[in-house]
Amino acid sequence: MRNIVQKLLLSSLILTVLSFGGFSSAFKQPKFLSPEEAFEVTAISSDGIITTQIKMAEKIHIYQNTLSYSIISPSKVTLSVTKPKAHDFDGDLVYDKTLKVDIPTEYIESLVKGDYILQISFQGCSDSGICYQPIDKTFEFEGAELGVIDKISLLVKEGNTAKIADIFVQESSLFIIILFFIFGLLLALTPCIFPMIPILSSIIVSQQGTDSKPSTSKAFFTSLVYVVSMSLTYTVVGIVAGLVGADIPTAMQNPWVLTIFAGMFVALAFSLFGYYEIELPSSWQTKLNKASDDAQGKGILGTAVMGLLSALIVGPCVAPPLGGAVLFISHTGDAFIGGLALFVMSMGMGLPLLLVGLGAGRFMPKPGGWMRVVSQIFGVMMLGLAIFMLGRILSPSLTILLWSLLFVGSAIYMGVFNSNNNIKGAKKLVQVLAIFFLLYGSSLFIGSLTGADSILRPFEKFTQAKAISSTNLDTKDHKGYSIERLEKEVKESQKLVVVDFGKDSCTACVELEEITFPHPKVQEQLKNYTFIKIDLTENSDADKAILKKYELFGTPNIIFFDKNNNYIAEKTLTGFIPPERFAKHLESIK
Repeated sequence: MRNIVQKLLLSSLILTVLSFGGFSSAFKQPKFLSPEEAFEVTAISSDGIITTQIKMAEKIHIYQNTLSYSIISPSKVTLSVTKPKAHDFDGDLVYDKTLKVDIPTEYIESLVKGDYILQISFQGCSDSGICYQPIDKTFEFEGAELGVIDKISLLVKEGNTAKIADIFVQESSLFIIILFFIFGLLLALTPCIFPMIPILSSIIVSQQGTDSKPSTSKAFFTSLVYVVSMSLTYTVVGIVAGLVGADIPTAMQNPWVLTIFAGMFVALAFSLFGYYEIELPSSWQTKLNKASDDAQGKGILGTAVMGLLSALIVGPCVAPPLGGAVLFISHTGDAFIGGLALFVMSMGMGLPLLLVGLGAGRFMPKPGGWMRVVSQIFGVMMLGLAIFMLGRILSPSLTILLWSLLFVGSAIYMGVFNSNNNIKGAKKLVQVLAIFFLLYGSSLFIGSLTGADSILRPFEKFTQAKAISSTNLDTKDHKGYSIERLEKEVKESQKLVVVDFGKDSCTACVELEEITFPHPKVQEQLKNYTFIKIDLTENSDADKAILKKYELFGTPNIIFFDKNNNYIAEKTLTGFIPPERFAKHLESIK
């Protein structure tokens, strides 16, 4: 390698000398081969062996320490291969004539699953002193047939809705149903499910009455109604969106819809505080008593409505599988399998909630004064959920102000200013927590006055530690995009292009801007890209047309274009993507 730089300099000097007409008669310029003429690279798979071969033209050689073999897709892996013995050339170890390396497919398939791309990298020179730029040659191979577990393992990590839909078309109905159930179980382990636990728990507490301990069957029945209602909501939304091409999840993020639902949570909160009781009219209760016992009848409708609302809360979390099912339905017209898959996914996601129902009847202590405290705690959580939903349509400062009022009000209610010296034990711990709420709520209040954007960084205007968001990457107007405007900006770019589709009411979009895009590893990779942010909040006809063109449903969605302005559909990402995974994804795009 030490001679490569020298030879490059020598090559440049020779070409410079030859460029002068006065010396043209003194030197006869040699013919230099193109990289394709100098190196003929092949890779053929047969009988469990991939035979790679590099045929070099006469007086051409490759440096041993530049030769490498790797897998670049579906993941990047450097291969350890047995190379032939190199020989010395002017102090460096090189290969010439024909270089052959065999790679067992069993070895590759132990590292990656499914189809893969092999890359051979090297740098070579001519004996006459001309050195070529580093060369990468890629070859696509079909991997071994994946088992069910392997397929599911790959799919649950997939953020591309189109890929999910394509696999649905190829697989059996049973596999699709099993896969979606596993999707649901995995979603149940994410923070998406957490807001629903206090909702369901508050319903169970409010329905049990004060004279007896809730039965396991009653609590489980309440949970089942809740989960089934949530599942039916996703099923209907997915089927309708797939058949008619409507973006119903986006419609459900309409400010009016969010305001009405937030108002329902506020009403439920004040009911839990004991100001009034929410129940069906007496005439309705009488009719329901004929179909079920009085205790269950009162709660069926309310529980079902809350299940529907909960589907709205966790909507952004289920974007990839929901989008895949919608594409599957739209492409095949098979609403039955697509709808059944969504129903099974939602039931899997609701499994922890069913366990809450079973545990409520078995592990709750006997009725008493503790129930009033629990109801009040759940009431505060309901107010928090209302603020969470309104945060999708209100300004950041006003949202932070509402959170401030909630924390300060909770602190006062918990007795933060109570100076009674007789407070001991658990009550003292409650007062300590109240002090924390008061301090944090006060911090949020100051943050709202200074224009802070995040409840996690209320003093960002003082510290100037605000994270770089996607708006720093693209300062243009993000609204009012058309297909023509997007294509024009992509065509003008001299680099790879990443397009981020988002909207104000999309929680996952905010998470991308707050967590993923500012991450140092992501920022480093984005230097190789032109970043375009498109705001779809207005949901105009132009917005709908762009989504339809690229077969996208809702937000967030991230699409990519190569340096030749070609749309790379297989690289599309849907939903929230963690920073490390997004950085690797950016690195994989060529």
